[in-house]
Amino acid sequence: MSLADEIPAASAASDAAEAPFSTGEVLTLASGHAAHDTYIGFLPVLLPHFVERFALNNTMAGWLSAFTQLPSILQPVFGHLADRLVLRWAVILTPAITATLMSLAGWAPSYAVLAVLFAAAGVSSAAFHAVGSAAAGRLSRRHLGRGLSLWMVGGELGAALGPILAAAALTVFTMKELGLLMFLGWGASWLLYRQIRRAPLQPHTGTARPHWRNSVGRMRRIMLLMGALAVLRGMAVSAPWVFAPLLLEEEGSSGFVAGAAVTVFLAAGMAGTLAAGWLSDRLGRRAVLLFGILAGPVGVLLFVALDGWARFPFLALAGASLVSLHPVCMALVQEAFPESRGLANALYLSMVFVISSSAAVAVGALGDAAGLRWAFVISALVAFLSAPLVLLLPRQGERAATAGRPARLTDTKRTHP
Repeated sequence: MSLADEIPAASAASDAAEAPFSTGEVLTLASGHAAHDTYIGFLPVLLPHFVERFALNNTMAGWLSAFTQLPSILQPVFGHLADRLVLRWAVILTPAITATLMSLAGWAPSYAVLAVLFAAAGVSSAAFHAVGSAAAGRLSRRHLGRGLSLWMVGGELGAALGPILAAAALTVFTMKELGLLMFLGWGASWLLYRQIRRAPLQPHTGTARPHWRNSVGRMRRIMLLMGALAVLRGMAVSAPWVFAPLLLEEEGSSGFVAGAAVTVFLAAGMAGTLAAGWLSDRLGRRAVLLFGILAGPVGVLLFVALDGWARFPFLALAGASLVSLHPVCMALVQEAFPESRGLANALYLSMVFVISSSAAVAVGALGDAAGLRWAFVISALVAFLSAPLVLLLPRQGERAATAGRPARLTDTKRTHP
């Protein structure tokens, strides 16, 4: 048994490319994504416990979120390998690994040990997202938007269920007894093994492939725009995702209501993702991105301005608008660079994860300096600045032309990264 399978013959790959949408395999990958991200979703609900236990300020709490996301700088490495090898075992095993690490966080005797556990979970998460999302794209064949929407909905479902599951479990279990929940991740890995152990996950199979330096050069303009967009909207996403429970508990809400806020935000994001994928195929990526970048910050501002349950519909608006932009951007980069799908997708994901982790630290620092309420307001206002950048993104025809431009290739005998 090898962690990296051999790439099948080009003719077999061509036959696979003509096959219909692999509904079973894509849904299984989406389910694995849901299970994996459920455990990452524990973090917002666990943060208040760690803040109290280790006497942390908001900046240190923000760093705990960063530790799970900073390892995403490794995603381009995993994505580059996924363009050349079939890394199905990276997809199969990582939900179990992440589940184990996150479920054992309650046993950490110190902040340093907790940081190591979260960083290790971040490496596992980086491998899963880089390889799994590229695999979902390949199994989607010509229906890239549909497949990536299902993949992202799985992750958002997991992220939405994670806080409510952790909050409910803590009404029955102690922090250490949360380790009992790791069996769900192991079950997800078993299901992934059963379904995709023979799935056609082979990458681009031309006899000559673009060298990674040439591929990165071709991606530079689009990736710079994507990175700038991620920077400007990152705090508007991180504020409700990471700090909504702390804000609500500061204002007197119960732990269950605080955890439910994250679930509302991400559940709305899940619904928005399904709509955004469908709409972007028909109205264009730029139109959907522009709407989301304008509506999302408005939702964050109204969530902060209102009190009680009246604020939750606007939290849902923020989630539906901001979270749903992610798969639209993923579809854009994957369709623009099909010959380096894994690398392009991983470069985008690594930027988003690292920027998100930095955004969480920034929101925490603002919360320490001016209060969490003002941190939410500033985060929303900054997001509005990204609207002009959306207009600089290429249209569908321009992306097709870019993707069709010949790339300089390495020696045809070179088959290793």
